[in-house]
Formats: sequence, C-alpha cells, structure tokens
Amino acid sequence: MTAAATLLDKLWSSHEVLTREDGTSLLWVDRHLVHEGSHHAFAKLAERGAAVAEPDLTFAVVDHYAPTRHRDHIADPKIRRMIETLRLNAAQHGLRLFDLMDPAQGIVHVVGPEQGLTLPGLLVNCGDSHTSTHGAFGALAFGIGATEVAHVLATQTVWQKKPAAMRIVVDGKLAEGISAKDIALNWIAKLGSDGAREHAIEYAGSAIRDLSMEGRMTLCNLSIEGGGRFGMVAPDDTTFAYLKGRPFAPTGEAFEKAQETWQKLHSDEDAIFAKDLSLAAEEIAPTVTWGTSPEQALPVSATLPDPSRLAEEKQKAARDALDYMGLAAGRPIEGTPVDQVFLGSCTNGRIEDLRAAAAVLAGRSAKVPGLVSPGSALVRHQAEQEGLDQIFREAGLEWSASGCSMCVGMNGDIVAPGKRCASSTNRNFRGRQGPGARTHLMSPAMVAAAAVTGTITDVRPLLKGRAV
Repeated sequence: MTAAATLLDKLWSSHEVLTREDGTSLLWVDRHLVHEGSHHAFAKLAERGAAVAEPDLTFAVVDHYAPTRHRDHIADPKIRRMIETLRLNAAQHGLRLFDLMDPAQGIVHVVGPEQGLTLPGLLVNCGDSHTSTHGAFGALAFGIGATEVAHVLATQTVWQKKPAAMRIVVDGKLAEGISAKDIALNWIAKLGSDGAREHAIEYAGSAIRDLSMEGRMTLCNLSIEGGGRFGMVAPDDTTFAYLKGRPFAPTGEAFEKAQETWQKLHSDEDAIFAKDLSLAAEEIAPTVTWGTSPEQALPVSATLPDPSRLAEEKQKAARDALDYMGLAAGRPIEGTPVDQVFLGSCTNGRIEDLRAAAAVLAGRSAKVPGLVSPGSALVRHQAEQEGLDQIFREAGLEWSASGCSMCVGMNGDIVAPGKRCASSTNRNFRGRQGPGARTHLMSPAMVAAAAVTGTITDVRPLLKGRAV
C-alpha cells in the first residue's frame, strides 16, 4: 500500500531526476525567471562559452532596478547599465524579455502569475528569495543563489535538498480589515523568524480557501520571513478561475485536461507533517511590525514589548531594535507618527491590494506623503480603468510606474535616514528601504490608514460603512 503523501511529496517526486548519496535531489525546472541581478550567472555562462539550455522556459523581467519615473531617460548610470545588461543577455540567448516599456512589465513575481507562466505542478526558480510567491498555485517555487542560477541556465536543473513538510491551518472567517498579510505576520510573530527553518509550508484551512489568489500569493511570499524554504497552497477552483485565459496558460481542451491533473495536487487526508500549527482566523487582528525583523510584530492595539520580559535569547535584539526604530518599551504602537507611506512590492502590489487601500483613502486626504507603485503595468492599467489612481492622487499620494521600487531601494526610491515609513512590503531589516530608514510592515489597508491619520492606526474604524 502506498504511503500517504503531502503536496510537497507529490511535487518533489514529479521533478526528481536523481538523488545523490547525501540525499540531495537533482530537480527539473519548468520555469526559470531572471532579472537584472542575474548578470553574475550570465557572466559565468559566458566564461564557459555555454548557451541557455532551455530559452523557451527562461523569462527575463526588468524589475529591481526599474525606474518608477522618467523611464525614457534613466539618469543613474548604474541603473541604466544593469537594465542594459539584462537586455543584452536576453537578446543573446533568445529569451522573452518583459522590458521597461513592455505593456506586461512588472515585478517578476507579479508578472509570472498574471501571464500564466506560473501553473500548478510546475517547479519555478528565480534568483530572488520571494520566488516562494508562486507556491500559491500549488507549484514548487523557491529562490536560488547566483551559482544555482548559472546551473539552471546551463542545464535546466537544480540541486536541492528536500525540506521537511510543515502545515499551517487557518480556520474560521477573517474579520473586516484583516488580510493575508495579517495572517502571515501573525504566525511569524508566534513562531519567530526561524520557526519554519528547513521546512516547506503548506497553508490549509477554511480561511485559506476563502482567500483570493492575490491573498494566497501574499501568504506564500512571506513564508521565507518565518524561515520557511517556500510556501504552498493546494490548487482549487479559485486557482483555475484565475488562470483561465492567461497568455501562457493552456487553452480549450488542453486547459480542461490540465485541470484534471491539477485537482490531484493536494496532500492526502492522512499525510503526516513534521510540524503543524493551527490558527483561528477570528483571533487575528491588524498586525504591524515594530522592530527590524518580521517576527518583531504585534497587534496594532498592543503595547511595545519590554525586552527584559522576553526570552533571554531575544532580549538584546529587542533592545537594539527599539533603539534603532526610536521607540520606547511599554508605549502603544498605535499613534506612532509616520513620515511617509509606501504601497507596492511583490507582497502587496496587486489589484486587490490597491483596491483595499483605495477603500480607505476614498474621499480622504493623506497627512503624509506617499508613493504607490503597482506590481505590474497590467495592474497599473486595471487600477486606472477602475479609477483607483484618481483616488490615490486626490488623497495626495504619488502614482507611479511598476517595479520593486521602495521595497528594496535599488532604483533610487528610498526612505531618508531616520524617517519612518508605513510599508506594504516584506522586510523591515535595517537599511532595507534606505540607510537609516525605519520600516513598519503592515497590510495595504493599514498603510492607507497611516496615510490618512499620519500615524500607525487601526484601520477598522476607518472602514465602517465602506465597501472593501
């Protein structure tokens, strides 16, 4: 009798070419996504005089260095050089490039799903840690380093050790104003940034099934911030509806046949997981980070922790974080003034995220400046068709082009030293948004609430009587 299998088991075995004696697997890669940061790997290929093994399975995207303004004239020579290098490498190897002016350009982890490049059952690699986003489709998706990127380019395979399987079950119904971002920050705060180390996380439960694909992508995107190797959600009707009609997705009878296969991609009922965590959706509140790690997060109604009351191994990190962030233990996090806001990133730059923020901002004025960078040109176009851009502009926020933007600051969009930013991004490490920048991670709706009040604030009272 065949042993019960997890979703991880099924995906892994279907891509395993061989296994070394040390247990490391050689896996076939179905989609390889590259961006400006992949230039080191292309250089390694050039040194060996090698070509890309499967150019039809390799897709290049301008995103990390993509300017959100003045794309027709890039003033910074470093940014210009990085983008031009990707263009040259894509042209040399015959790769499909989503360039700056391409109507489908955007952040690589937004472009892949919306183009139908990301499909259930595939293995997706990219030289970017947030490749875990694509696991929302029931795919095996994880970030790889420069050496591994070169290996995939040359062989269309990757060496990888299989992680242990972990399951996070969220049952119940999320309250108004609570999103996938809050689920993620909640479990990361509970387990810590190492809580899922060496594990692949499968998200399950009624609250997960109720999430849109955008919400599921947010959840899988943040899996690595809790130490996970990647995140996954079993595909279902929500997944299939999202994919139907996407440019690179199967069509007609081929889609129907693929869907029959995709429906089998789920953990068996009696599958065993190395770790299990259960959360009640009703107990999850709007959550915001206070420190310099995603695990340093708490409900917006809570007070800042006293480091002396924390576990001994966490005390120094907490003291250092409070000092860096300019915060005092025992004070409420709500009411903390912010200097600016940012909406965007591969975590929360999709149309659902912009709608959630616009629902808060409509008819209101921002008390602080802010930048809104859609996750892709297609998201930007859809938002403009829905009039969301007008809501942001009338509130006093800047509406820009798509790219990674202020999430990582490689394109020149940064937070000034000592300034505090309410951000819908994924990392609040020291200097992540710029040297000396102070970042508070939160959901798009919470970012909008911070813009309206000029402080970190609970979004729920601002949503009363409004459609979300």
